[in-house]
Amino acid sequence: MTVSDVQERYARFAREEAPGRSEVYERWARAVAQDSASAAVIATLPEQRRQPPLVFALARVLGAGESTHELTAVLRTQGARLRELAMRRSVQTNEPLRCAALLPALSRITEPIALLELGAAAGLCLYPDRYAYRFAASEGAITVGEASSAVVLESHWRSDGPVPAVLPAIGWRAGVDRDPLDARNTDDRDWLTALVWPGEAGRAERIEAALDVVAADPPALWPGDLATDGAAVIAALLAEVPGELTPVISTPGILPFLPRAARAELIGAIRSSGARWITMDAPGLHDGWTAPVPDLAEGFALALDGEVIAAVDPLGRWVRMLD
Repeated sequence: MTVSDVQERYARFAREEAPGRSEVYERWARAVAQDSASAAVIATLPEQRRQPPLVFALARVLGAGESTHELTAVLRTQGARLRELAMRRSVQTNEPLRCAALLPALSRITEPIALLELGAAAGLCLYPDRYAYRFAASEGAITVGEASSAVVLESHWRSDGPVPAVLPAIGWRAGVDRDPLDARNTDDRDWLTALVWPGEAGRAERIEAALDVVAADPPALWPGDLATDGAAVIAALLAEVPGELTPVISTPGILPFLPRAARAELIGAIRSSGARWITMDAPGLHDGWTAPVPDLAEGFALALDGEVIAAVDPLGRWVRMLD
């Protein structure tokens, strides 16, 4: 990727991805698009490490405030440190609010459950039974779980059907990630909050509260490369599941980051493993659906064993069940 390629990539991010989500990142992306020196630093990073959300999070870790001057200063003066961090950090969108979108699928599975997440980061989505949920529905607010919980996840229920009435019973939880994060480790906690885009109100606080829940009772997290060894990773995970539990493999955010061939291989391994499978993906991302995906109008498809049962916001901010 040339310097001009980087500038075009960041100009596109400023036009199409940042508006409405982060005014700071919109300004930062425009600054990189207009500053060849900053773009030249980014061009020295490996291709998979040049995406704006990763570079911007790294810049914030290195001390950049919200001004474009601070961003360009970090890029120009700390390029070596940026490259060092980029080689051991990645975008890990460990959003606990996704559990609100997973609830409808979990409610259809025989309990107790062994919940296994691929691409787990720190494991915040392995604790749907430890959070409470407040759904804004047509008939008013509906709370699932204890309203006094340390983590109350707020989402919108865009369906006439009932909200799942009880939390899932999870007897064991484990996850795999190329770079697992430890909720008890200060650097890992800081990294997860640095990945929150400026302007996303309440999200960093929600992640910090969920990190406290996970730190109090850490899950089993193992390193594993799903892009090169997905089938072996799944076999190793399932071998650890206690026999009285229903194994459920969850892939709420990992599939877009895998090459297409590895993605198809991983889905095939999940489908042949005998475990239940919950995923939420863009309809065109893969061919793992059991039937053509209906027109969702917006959002991602939530599926259980490949059957699409709902349209959901990718981060869990709303759920719309399908008939």
